[in-house]
Amino acid sequence: METEEKPSFLSLQTIVKITMETRFLETFLAVVQHGSLAEASRRMGVTPAAVAQRIQALEDEIGLPLLARSGRRVKPTEAGVAILEKSRRVLAEVRQLKGVARDDQAFGELRLGAISTVLTGLLPNALRRVFDRTPGIDIFLLPGTSAELYNSVAEEKIDAAILVKPPFPIPKTLNWDLIRSERFVLLAPPDLSETPVDRLLREQPFIRYDRSNWGGRLADTYLQTQRILPREWLELDSLEAISMMVEAGLGVSLMPDWRSPLFDKLRVARLPLPNAPSREIGLLRPRNAPSGRLIEIVLDAIRS
Repeated sequence: METEEKPSFLSLQTIVKITMETRFLETFLAVVQHGSLAEASRRMGVTPAAVAQRIQALEDEIGLPLLARSGRRVKPTEAGVAILEKSRRVLAEVRQLKGVARDDQAFGELRLGAISTVLTGLLPNALRRVFDRTPGIDIFLLPGTSAELYNSVAEEKIDAAILVKPPFPIPKTLNWDLIRSERFVLLAPPDLSETPVDRLLREQPFIRYDRSNWGGRLADTYLQTQRILPREWLELDSLEAISMMVEAGLGVSLMPDWRSPLFDKLRVARLPLPNAPSREIGLLRPRNAPSGRLIEIVLDAIRS
């Protein structure tokens, strides 16, 4: 029995030929990443109908379905999985073309990830400087936890990310640029600022920095090293939320001494700790990142 030959959809040249509209591939990758057409449309700022039309157009060109519905979620089909990596490479090549320097001016798109305290602290003024000095740069920002952003860089879903240094060796394929080191402090209500820190940690309600975060693990290790069992009642993954809880007099917390216009307005005491660990914040990127020049411009703006 003669079998039907499947269309070839694996070569890089084929994908480029499918469409010069890279937004089709961007839409496909966004749907796969978020597992939902509705969430992809929200993240991309387009209507769900537009997302569906782009996916349909891509499937029509390839001749195979790329997505399958599973309950309320969607996931890539076998054909969809097969083109994932090549789609990412095509988009990376397009961004590299946009990043070609013209008359000593940098152009192009930079896909940058950042943890929440960087978004409210280091980045706003730095990005203002970047846009004022280099108007040819377009920056897409992806918020997330350090672990999520690390995976996004390693899988080349984004160009770089500003995050907490991983608690494991960084592979040689990735480059780490230290931006700042934030020493841990005990955050407490101002009226407790004269009380010894070890007493506060043992007696006051304790709001824990989420141990699933890399920074939270540093706080947990410190407590174990100091043999302190706090009166824990909350565990949150947002330093901003923890800070506001402490300001309201609901407890104390161990956290890095991060700075932002929002945090600096809070009425809290930052008490030094003996033998305190530090949370290192830096920029992670592939060692041979095609948007290296754009990354350096952002790094210079942050450090200045």
